[in-house]
Amino acid sequence: MKKLNIKGLNINVDPKNFWYIVIYGGILFLVALVVIFFYKYNYSLIKENQELKYKIEEQRELGPVYLNLLKSADDKKIHIFAIPEKTAIPRSEAGKFQDDFRTIAGKAGLTIVSFSPELGTIAGSSASFLHNISLKGEFANFRKMLIGLGAIPYLDKIEEIDIQQQPYSMELRMKVRIAIK
Repeated sequence: MKKLNIKGLNINVDPKNFWYIVIYGGILFLVALVVIFFYKYNYSLIKENQELKYKIEEQRELGPVYLNLLKSADDKKIHIFAIPEKTAIPRSEAGKFQDDFRTIAGKAGLTIVSFSPELGTIAGSSASFLHNISLKGEFANFRKMLIGLGAIPYLDKIEEIDIQQQPYSMELRMKVRIAIK
């Protein structure tokens, strides 16, 4: 047996046993490193597993909502408005537009402030008749009215729309042309 002197520490160890201690210590150190590595690897897998479980649960809960959205998108295809074939009405029936417009505006919840046809546009051989219209109401109702106007087959075009916010409602002015024969 030899005495090992390590910086003031006197240890009586056989050199053969000393190397066994160093080798076993190294093996224990490597095993500890492997355990730490597997622990960290396992921890990351556990976290990833938890995230996947969360995503699966989220998909399970949102699946019916997604199906409802798909169904509502299919339903919206049904609500696409048909555009009627454009026709012209006889000059003698040009006053019919005022009645049709009043009906559509009333159904949309708008109030007609003024409805004045421009008589200069009906004279001669003009193929259209211009109306200046002023309304009051909410913007959402104006949208409904525009959709209703789209169903009138003799509506030639809407030339101008002017929207101004008033203290209690919106003032909506428009110039509408109807096709006449």
